[in-house]
Amino acid sequence: MSEIKDEIILRGLKENNLKNVDLNIPKEKIIVFTGLSGSGKSSVVFDTLATESRRQMTLNYPHYVRYQMPRYERPHADLMQNLSPVVVVEQRPIGGNSRSTVGTYMDINPLIRLLFSRIGKPSIGSAHEFSSQSSFGRCPECSGFGEVIAPDQNKIIDFDKSLRDYAVKFKPLSPSGWQGRWMMTCGLFNPDKTIRDYSEEKRNLLLYGPPKGKKVNAPFHTKNGPQRHDWDGLLPRFTRLYINRDISKLKEVSQDDVLAVSTQFLCPTCQGSGLNPKVLECRINSLNIAEYDQLELTELLEELKRIKDPMGKSIALQTIPHIIQLVEMGLGYLSLSRKMGTLSGGEAQRVKIARHLRSSLNNITYIFDEPSAGLHPEEVDMLIQMLKSIKSQHNTVIVIEHDLSVIKAADEIIELGPGAGVNGGEVIYQGKLEGLNKSKAATNLNHKLLINKNPRNIESYFTIKSAINNNLKNISVNIPKNVLVSICGVSGSGKSSLMLEAFTKKYPETIKVGQSSIGISNRSTLATYMGIMDDIRSIFSKETGQPAGLFSFNSLGACPICKGKGVTTPDVAFADPVTLRCEACNGTRYSDETLLYRYRDKNIVEILNLTIEEAMNYFKEHKIIKRVNTLKDVGLGYLTLGQTTSSLSGGEVQRLKLASHIQKEGQIYLLDEPSLGLHKKDNGILLEVFQNLVNRGNSVIIIEHNLDFIAASDWVIELGPGGGKKGGHILFEGTPEEMLNAETLTAKWLKDGVTEHLT
Repeated sequence: MSEIKDEIILRGLKENNLKNVDLNIPKEKIIVFTGLSGSGKSSVVFDTLATESRRQMTLNYPHYVRYQMPRYERPHADLMQNLSPVVVVEQRPIGGNSRSTVGTYMDINPLIRLLFSRIGKPSIGSAHEFSSQSSFGRCPECSGFGEVIAPDQNKIIDFDKSLRDYAVKFKPLSPSGWQGRWMMTCGLFNPDKTIRDYSEEKRNLLLYGPPKGKKVNAPFHTKNGPQRHDWDGLLPRFTRLYINRDISKLKEVSQDDVLAVSTQFLCPTCQGSGLNPKVLECRINSLNIAEYDQLELTELLEELKRIKDPMGKSIALQTIPHIIQLVEMGLGYLSLSRKMGTLSGGEAQRVKIARHLRSSLNNITYIFDEPSAGLHPEEVDMLIQMLKSIKSQHNTVIVIEHDLSVIKAADEIIELGPGAGVNGGEVIYQGKLEGLNKSKAATNLNHKLLINKNPRNIESYFTIKSAINNNLKNISVNIPKNVLVSICGVSGSGKSSLMLEAFTKKYPETIKVGQSSIGISNRSTLATYMGIMDDIRSIFSKETGQPAGLFSFNSLGACPICKGKGVTTPDVAFADPVTLRCEACNGTRYSDETLLYRYRDKNIVEILNLTIEEAMNYFKEHKIIKRVNTLKDVGLGYLTLGQTTSSLSGGEVQRLKLASHIQKEGQIYLLDEPSLGLHKKDNGILLEVFQNLVNRGNSVIIIEHNLDFIAASDWVIELGPGGGKKGGHILFEGTPEEMLNAETLTAKWLKDGVTEHLT
């Protein structure tokens, strides 16, 4: 008998744009899925394989348990066999509130609290008391947040204006509100005198109220005559009404309004830890729990190894593997107190990976969505070793990836294509690395870098002086205007601190295109996101004399059966959920009446089915053509106007965000890793967009690891040399050609990938 191959069998896959795909995926191997952005990789890996595996896992539980768990619909496929349990590590930003840190996310904090409660001196009590969430543990001054918000008098008051001329810039306390009118009519203050001209005593009374222990009466005039009130001072009143209260319950002001006229600083009582000073007195080897939290992970590892107490040692030994995992992922420069929301995309991805790697289970399918995202080429090898170690424990590793180093490390490569969207959804190649270049696949393993040898002339600069944000070492830098600039360096070297913090603070007009997700729902389409759906509805309304709402599936035009969703989800009790195309509107989302009305021989559904390229030739309206053209410019010409934003891949979302911002000339565009989710072939399209933006008088600055983008830039700035405390220095400033003679990590990889002898 021949040996039965252990492989995942998938037949007739039809999710999204997949065209009846058949696949056999070998187990206990590293399988890389590649292909253009939008070619169908996620549809196979996430929407079919991962979804079905999770669905089948839940079938092992009793009905009443399954009812409490996430419920998965069976993917559109004819056959799915031999699946194993999956662990999915996606690119989506890690959720979590403002208190979510590396320590809480990795479940290390409970162990550290336990350690201090058992062997810390002087002894405090239970582990819970070491948390800023507990009534005893939280700092009484800042309620456990670690930061104090206080009014900034220079933001609230213009000292060169009078009360009547809106010296108080915070609207609820200005003359437009009753409190501002009270200040002007109470008789204590001259409403027509500039605040600067007040006597010191009068100015202090206005700002801070009367001296402690004294009361000053300020009558408040109402329809029923004057009412007597005590004046408490502008800044104490602001603190009491707008900082110490739940802002969300106030109608006249938002949290952002309050923060705009406030200043935030570390709480002096707890030094930013959020902990009660009594808790901070408890120490292990002279360090308190807040100092443990702020150590770099490599330093924390050494501290834990120093513990000699038998009970403490047993707790430390449980903690050490979690920390080693993060250090081995190249994140040794982080601390437990680092907020998850401040991590770069690549850092967050690796923290997620580290969280999953603690398991000793095997025969699992691990799925990674572009794990090289946010990694410097120097760090990609570390990632490859990690993937190999997961495989060595008898697991299957499936990776969606565009990085050639990761592709070359695969045991098997599956490329989808040939194009994207409606032009994709087919298997173009499956096999070993050697056969890839002989196939019709878009991936070219012999890709060479092209160095920009004719950079644009630099005439002026943006300047940043003495930046000390996070790990920046008091650096000053000139960033050229009206050219393409790349900011590079290893993870944690200070790129985001320099550009997303120091730069945008000095140049707040900067248009930022980051890695945050867009608000995606199945009711949001390309046309609505780009702001042209209203124009399309207006055209129909003008042409037909019907209300514009009739041409919206969220309003009057919605199919009465599915309420504009295009699908129905019948109640199937405890069976697997099922989504059916609405039989009444056949999935179009619109009512029959709406479809009777036409504009230039097409109804609203036929117009939304136009691709971006077709729409270019169909519409005559300047605004619509201009917006549609930007989508074509960023390489999204194959998508339809009615395509939902929830169905887009990561690379498509990034380009959609960019397209929505390309409106004006003379702007500063700052992009955080624009190559995310892009195939090498797509890189050329995006680079062309950047070059055109610069040619039209814009400044384009990209934070990037991708060597194609760095090589094509006019100017490169590298930070480093390491991450965390070892980073924050400027290592190189110059042209890509000059970088070839530098001795930095990026220069090493640039030389490696360059065309022979720079022909």
